[in-house]
Amino acid sequence: MNRHARHRLDTPLRLCDSGGSVPADSSEATLAALAFDFAQVPGVRPLAAAYAAGTPEIAPFFNGLPGDDDAWNAAVSAARAAHPDRPVIEALTAQLAGRGAPNAAKEALARLADPTTVAVVTGQQAGLFGGPLYTLLKAITALRLARRLEANRGVPAVAVFWVDADDHDLDEIRSCEVIGPDGQPAAVSIALPPSAAGTPASTVTLGNESNTLLDQLSALLASTDFTESLLGKLRTAYGPGHGLVEGFARWLEQLLGRHGLVVFDASDPAAKQHVADLFEREITTKGHTAVLASSAGEALEAAGFHAQVTPKPNSLALFVTDGTRQAVRCDDDELLVGDTKLSREALLARLATDLTAFGPNVLLRPLVQDRLFPTVCYVAGPNELAYLAQLKDVYAHFDIPMPLVANRLTATLVDTAVVKFLRRHEMSLAELGRQDEAALNQLLTNQLPASVEQTLEIAGTNLKHQLDLVSTAVATVDPTLKGAAGSTLGRMERELRNLQSKVVQAAKRRDQTLRRQFQRAQSQLFPGGGAQERSLAGVYFLNKYGDALIDRLLNDPELDTDRHWIITI
Repeated sequence: MNRHARHRLDTPLRLCDSGGSVPADSSEATLAALAFDFAQVPGVRPLAAAYAAGTPEIAPFFNGLPGDDDAWNAAVSAARAAHPDRPVIEALTAQLAGRGAPNAAKEALARLADPTTVAVVTGQQAGLFGGPLYTLLKAITALRLARRLEANRGVPAVAVFWVDADDHDLDEIRSCEVIGPDGQPAAVSIALPPSAAGTPASTVTLGNESNTLLDQLSALLASTDFTESLLGKLRTAYGPGHGLVEGFARWLEQLLGRHGLVVFDASDPAAKQHVADLFEREITTKGHTAVLASSAGEALEAAGFHAQVTPKPNSLALFVTDGTRQAVRCDDDELLVGDTKLSREALLARLATDLTAFGPNVLLRPLVQDRLFPTVCYVAGPNELAYLAQLKDVYAHFDIPMPLVANRLTATLVDTAVVKFLRRHEMSLAELGRQDEAALNQLLTNQLPASVEQTLEIAGTNLKHQLDLVSTAVATVDPTLKGAAGSTLGRMERELRNLQSKVVQAAKRRDQTLRRQFQRAQSQLFPGGGAQERSLAGVYFLNKYGDALIDRLLNDPELDTDRHWIITI
């Protein structure tokens, strides 16, 4: 197998050539999807595009690439060897029982206890009502990849979703955005008191406002065959008294637990005892993780990519929660927790007696995850991919095998009319993502009768030629008139451009159908100007499509993870 082959979730059927749309003579079956290379997707940075393409320059920053058979074999062996006792199973068993997880999830957890089973892990913050669409896409990618490992390699594998319950960016997770009755993005949001700033998501408990929020969501969602069931399940998951993290975990289990997804709440105190030695090493080798990550960031930039994380000098990859989250950094021979100065010995003593107050930051969190689970592969989004590229030496420093990293499935869900529009006019995502009418103007110009366009073009050419002759002639009378002739040419060219613009505006008024098609495509692909999968909540699409959405994303063999998909359900 090619070491830099495309990252298949299954054996995909190619629907298009690189970077283009489906040929016009494609079969009817291919009308359900289009694919675009990441390099053509607005907002995707070069590192993610290079990783998807298997560019050799990216390989040194990872412990193997997903298109390499040898890398998979090594990752499976390392995951099994590092986790013969599976210490996290007991904590997970209690979590699943407490949430009433589906039997299929419990059966998957039982399989994970087997020392030959490996884990395909992904994770995300606990976004309200399940978070953006990409959260669902990450979980489904992990399930698909675990299935593929078993089917293609005979390796028992379980998909695990890590809920980042220690995340303190509550503004990022407190809202749920959908398309409202007016066709515009609208959000419901938890009202948080000022005192909540800087506190972990695991501390947020929902009271009676959960029902109010769901009533608000109900008012925004269109009524479909799936609405009543969807809202009923959300009310069960996010009932009064449930935490934001607990509600998220319950909701994800309702959606995908029946397919074998195991959901892990990372705030569980019972799990932290198994990673105390990582925290201790981070304290005793203070600042070394930041140095390694910074060095990798510099190497990425030298290779033409970007550094996702720029650690502060002398910072530790830990935080301590004293009501709010406090960063830890070095101060000569001592340490600062927030603004409080402590000796290294004092902080180690607190670690021994108050372990639950400690948590990893973005540089150490993946290592905590891979100490707890036999991770063969982590499913990452484009931004995660970038900071994982800075951690290879950090993994080695902590003597933890770095797993493979796979792109998550990236997709935009649209109706058939949008796919047909994109195919007919060969529109790129970059053109539609600009949120102006430049692409529409070009489309309308292309629709003008050839005679109009040719006449305007000829007029422009002739105008310049004739004014050049005038400029030469008047210069023989008075050389200073040459500048005046040039100014006259400029004014006339501007007038001609104005005329051309007026022709385009007339075409716009005449062809309102094309304008509506363009705006429909733009609003579905980039609602509110942002990428759909990052802007709109998964519940919006589940309300629209029901279980057919999950079935399609989970079982369609055509979908791969090295391109962005435009999909109809």
